[in-house]
Amino acid sequence: MIKVKTFIFNSFDENTYVLSDETKECIIIDPGCHLSDEEKELSAYIADNQLKPVKLLNTHCHIDHILGNHYVSNKYDLDLIIHQADDIVLKSSAAVASAYGISLTPSPSAKGFLADGDTVKFGNSELKVLFTPGHSPGSISFYSEDEKFIISGDVLFEMSIGRTDLPGGDLDTLMESIAEKLLPLGDDVVVHAGHGRTTTIGKEKKFNPFLREHFQD
Repeated sequence: MIKVKTFIFNSFDENTYVLSDETKECIIIDPGCHLSDEEKELSAYIADNQLKPVKLLNTHCHIDHILGNHYVSNKYDLDLIIHQADDIVLKSSAAVASAYGISLTPSPSAKGFLADGDTVKFGNSELKVLFTPGHSPGSISFYSEDEKFIISGDVLFEMSIGRTDLPGGDLDTLMESIAEKLLPLGDDVVVHAGHGRTTTIGKEKKFNPFLREHFQD
């Protein structure tokens, strides 16, 4: 069984995820740890639970989701894996950090790329990669079919959706990703988003004002 641990890091209140199973192998998704106290919180959880990090993944490469990439990559000797379409976003991170007035230890370059339909494996567990662009050109989500949850990045939130006014964003593409990749997963699927609280596909289909407006008959 996969345990999903959530950390809320940096000034953007970004959700960082550590997923582990009974083998103690774990993957780290979107490390947003920026301050030293945040880095210590993340590493203490991994050490206290005797976890072995085996993969570093980004759902997408906006600044708030990559602030801890260097720390995690360096500390646990992990290569960064993303979708290739977001490599341009990753490479612009220094300029974005400067524009926001954020100090940034540069993220390592991606050493591997994931595509729609790929499988991410760790321990006895696996996640399916869903290509869900629109918030960024290379946004991906990680879906556990067995355990009925998805790590959605900034595609879908509780009662909201990802913004599309940043470079590479597109509203029609985002809504297509939600309609074709997320909503068909089933109402009981739990959504672990890049910001905010967990929700379910069913709740968002019924109450999310952005979905109701876009998909109304």
